[in-house]
Amino acid sequence: MGQGRGPVFGALALRLRAALSAAYEKESALRRPFLWTPVAAGAGALLYFAAEHEPSLPVALALFALLAFGAWRTRANPRFHLPLLLLACVCGGFFSAVWRAARVDAPIVPRTGVGQLTGYVEELDLRRGGARFVLRVASAEGLPGDAAPTRVRLTTRGEPDFKAGDFIALKARLLPPAHASLPGSYDFARDAYFMGIGAVGSALGRIETMPPPDPAPVSLRFGAAIDRARNALALRVYNALEGDVGAIAAAMVTGKRDFLSENAKELIRRAGIFHIVTISGVQMSLVAGIFFVGLRRILSLSQTLALHYPIKKWAAALAIVGAAVYDIFTGSRVGTERALVMTLAMLLAVLLDRAAFSMRNLAWAAFFVVMFEPEALLGASFQLSFAAVAALIAVYEAKADVRNLDRERAGDVSVLSPRPAQEYWLARLKRGLLLGPGAALFATFCATSATASFMANDFHEISPYVLVGNPLTLAIIEFFAVPAALLGAALYPLGLDGLVWSYLGLGIDLVVAIAKLIGSAPGASLPVKSFAPWAIFLLALAMLFMVLWRSWTLRAFALPLALLGLLGASSGPGFDLAVAPSGESAAVRLPEGGLALLGSKPGAFAAEQWLRADADSRAPGDARGGVSCDSYGCVARAIDGRFVVLVEKRAALIEDCAKAAIVVTPLYAPSGCDAPVVIDRRKLEETGAVALRLKPSGVEWSTGRSRGEDRPWSKPPPGHKIFTPPPEPNAGGDGEAADFEE
Repeated sequence: MGQGRGPVFGALALRLRAALSAAYEKESALRRPFLWTPVAAGAGALLYFAAEHEPSLPVALALFALLAFGAWRTRANPRFHLPLLLLACVCGGFFSAVWRAARVDAPIVPRTGVGQLTGYVEELDLRRGGARFVLRVASAEGLPGDAAPTRVRLTTRGEPDFKAGDFIALKARLLPPAHASLPGSYDFARDAYFMGIGAVGSALGRIETMPPPDPAPVSLRFGAAIDRARNALALRVYNALEGDVGAIAAAMVTGKRDFLSENAKELIRRAGIFHIVTISGVQMSLVAGIFFVGLRRILSLSQTLALHYPIKKWAAALAIVGAAVYDIFTGSRVGTERALVMTLAMLLAVLLDRAAFSMRNLAWAAFFVVMFEPEALLGASFQLSFAAVAALIAVYEAKADVRNLDRERAGDVSVLSPRPAQEYWLARLKRGLLLGPGAALFATFCATSATASFMANDFHEISPYVLVGNPLTLAIIEFFAVPAALLGAALYPLGLDGLVWSYLGLGIDLVVAIAKLIGSAPGASLPVKSFAPWAIFLLALAMLFMVLWRSWTLRAFALPLALLGLLGASSGPGFDLAVAPSGESAAVRLPEGGLALLGSKPGAFAAEQWLRADADSRAPGDARGGVSCDSYGCVARAIDGRFVVLVEKRAALIEDCAKAAIVVTPLYAPSGCDAPVVIDRRKLEETGAVALRLKPSGVEWSTGRSRGEDRPWSKPPPGHKIFTPPPEPNAGGDGEAADFEE
């Protein structure tokens, strides 16, 4: 019996090899392997972010050039050409990320401090109480010119009496951009580095507008003029409709989201329709479509133009200009830029007489992102938008296949003979899903399925009712938001825009009603724990196999990849103690199993990240039970019975070091601290955020920084030359940190 297994497995292996070879030949005839080249380039960019120290730019360039040359020389030999091409793309993506980091490199403030700043206001986002603005720094008191950050992001509580483009002087409290509050979670410091932001903080006291010492750069003046126009229109829309309806309308029209209240954000988030307040691919496509179709219809009114000139291409060219202007006016952020690239690729295809809605255009858009903004690959916006569009294009391709097959059958009598019952019912099911009344719902289901793993990994929740909410809200965006935005912006300078915003308000009232209905339904938002680090890569690969290949022989590999990814998604690392990089707050798992927050003022963002990663839907304010706090710190009993203490005053350190099993403090712990586990300021400077698993055999550590890590946004701590602890923060009594100077 054992002897017969060999020939059977051998025959199965030969059949599998033949099937895979035939499937790949079919894919090659359709030129589908090309679609994997931007995937390879993206993998190279991700390798850059996984490196422990900054790679060498010349070495990365040389390796890319060598492999690219090898791929070019072997282009006549498919056996060597494709592997070399994919490796060249990997190295190309790696090089583009290294080059991008070198281009945006700018100083980052090393520590918290207070100082006098001067500079140009690049962008101003108005809020219901105050504002947030980006300042291009001209001078920073206490910091030499080569150590001053290029840009800082500040908040002010009062209504600003300055605008974008003004040169201002102010006193500000600056902090380094915050690192991830949990190992493997969102790292704002990395994003801030690529945005050129070297510090964040708040304005203190009066902000003075003054004449600039030198004329502002042309690019800054142009961007500031656009921002002033956006703010004026956002205020007009917000004041016309008021409240959260006005805030949603302002976000839809201008991309300015700071008027939204926390309740409104939570409502649309629970309904799974947060994309309505972002300028996404849907809005960009609709704007370009309105320009293209409208201009083509207008040009076709002239018989001479319609019969003798390529008005379709003229309309596409003018739609490109209209889409670019819309992108600039809505802020030209990362998400809108990617939407613009995909839209322009489709319109350029019209100009070049190619199929506009194709996976190849999406591949070129992905190449553009990897080349110029590789850091976007780590963001939810890129992942969700590209996954959704790829799924929709795959559905569109399947729909085209069904229609082509119907045409072939209608023209060829020989294929009208009876078919086997199984094939007949499968064909009817496929035609019903793709061409029937529920085709739009099926397309939405596919797009939602493609983005579900990214939603769960990035936001730690899934919205099951998104299949209901998305089609309804997208229809409202199509019939209310985009037409109103274009018409209202055109009529606003004339003062005739009031009725347009009232019309938009009707649509938003419907959106809010839908969001309330969905958000209040049972199971509207299902919390999801953190994935294992490798799970999202397998799930993404499974999605790519489904949308990029056309043959079901190759698509079948998506199933084992998805199963392994789901296994990783359900077996995330978890934690029993999480400590923020500052050491000022922590989350500990109590004996009852839930998390409790430690610290007199736990950061809201860090607390939310910890609770979400643990699939805990409570608000941070509700996670304080089981903790005892006083003016010296907080103490709680962990899940294994050990006492965890967060010490905020130096006077309590000696006593707590002798009694507690785990001591957490934002201060420097004394060298004689006898606690088994000490997580102090010195330790956190080396590790970043910390997550511990408390096991009977000991403590399992996970850290935000690896040993020896040296990246531009995550520099290693300087050597400690003095062993005496520095003065406790705020010891001076003025409530602020010291100046930037040592």
